[in-house]
Amino acid sequence: MNLAHRLKSRRIALGLTQKDVAEGSGITQQSLQKIEDGKTQNPRKIVDLARILKCSPEWLLFGRDNIASSETSNISAGPEIKGFFPLISWVRAGAWSAIEEIHALEAERFPCPVSCSANTFVLKVQGISMEPTFRDGDLIFVDPQVEWRHGAYVVARLNDQNEATFKQLVIEGSQKFLKPLNPNWPDQLIPINGNCTIVGVVIFSGRSF
Repeated sequence: MNLAHRLKSRRIALGLTQKDVAEGSGITQQSLQKIEDGKTQNPRKIVDLARILKCSPEWLLFGRDNIASSETSNISAGPEIKGFFPLISWVRAGAWSAIEEIHALEAERFPCPVSCSANTFVLKVQGISMEPTFRDGDLIFVDPQVEWRHGAYVVARLNDQNEATFKQLVIEGSQKFLKPLNPNWPDQLIPINGNCTIVGVVIFSGRSF
């Protein structure tokens, strides 16, 4: 089930018309129709839509909650969205310095429900090295201002590579390693010995549909 299906099923479960939801959230009925048709996948009025539909923005976007039927219509909206952050490439992540480098019209943006700095950015997980916790296609929100620690999920740039990598940080005494979560991944520990720069710490993740 994707955003379009969740929104439409929630609206019907609450007995609301498209006009009801559109007027209550401050968008046009035509805009709502595009969301339900799947043509708009990242609506900017997601917080207002969630409020009218009595669910959380996180559930509408990622399906992470269990709010999907009329029995839960008395549940209040979920956590407040802290900001919308740009989806960037892994190559750009490796040289990331400031959010201002990307113009608002040049990047798709996603809402983050947890507190984070203005320099936070979004990456789409590629491959299976971090399964089963993170799957291919998941969105991860990375904050360069968060202090990294043992066990943190980090995005790092190896000096001999042109793009960033996503791994768990392991600290053993004075030694640091990057570790995939997939037990079947061939390289289980990548030593950090001055050849790596940690770009940021993953503060939130969700699934994109």
